[in-house]
Amino acid sequence: METLEEVADAVKLCRACPLHASRRNAVPGEGTGRSGVMFVGEAPGRNEDEQGRPFVGAAGQLLTDLITRVLGLRREDVFITNVVKCRPPGNREPEPEEVATCWRYLEAQVRILRPRIIVALGRHAATALLAGPGSRPLSINGVRGRPRVVRISGLEVTVFPTLHPAAALYNRQQVDALEEDFRHLSGLLGGGTLDRFLG
Repeated sequence: METLEEVADAVKLCRACPLHASRRNAVPGEGTGRSGVMFVGEAPGRNEDEQGRPFVGAAGQLLTDLITRVLGLRREDVFITNVVKCRPPGNREPEPEEVATCWRYLEAQVRILRPRIIVALGRHAATALLAGPGSRPLSINGVRGRPRVVRISGLEVTVFPTLHPAAALYNRQQVDALEEDFRHLSGLLGGGTLDRFLG
């Protein structure tokens, strides 16, 4: 898989885990990634499964607003995807085995895009990106807002964990915390140094 289109084609044909049996559409991801910013969520929901696009429901509206209003970027200039590319039945959380099975697609996307920073949305994305797929879940509140350099597909990549927009929608304080993280992220992307945040 050498291009995003090849990854998308492979995802759409994938039968590697049971999630393919209940999906309407696989959701490989979208965007050019030309800004150097990649967003990785948990898994597609109902709206995403219907449309074959990531973050198109209420959580997607919040994410798009933060990307445009706080980061000053266009949605099409980032790349948005999930660690799991097919919707888990009933919107349940993805199983560690499902994350591990789907990991090769995210690895390929990272290798192709070579992002400046990956924003991990929620604990499942943060766990997979920071600790490895199939690891015990991290506490998102314990890691949010603190970038860390990790190796993915042989590349050194900065991962910035934050809250998942869907979780934030249920709690006004979490919306404020998510926006605070995006303002921090904006500072990093605007020429702020990462060094003082990396331990």
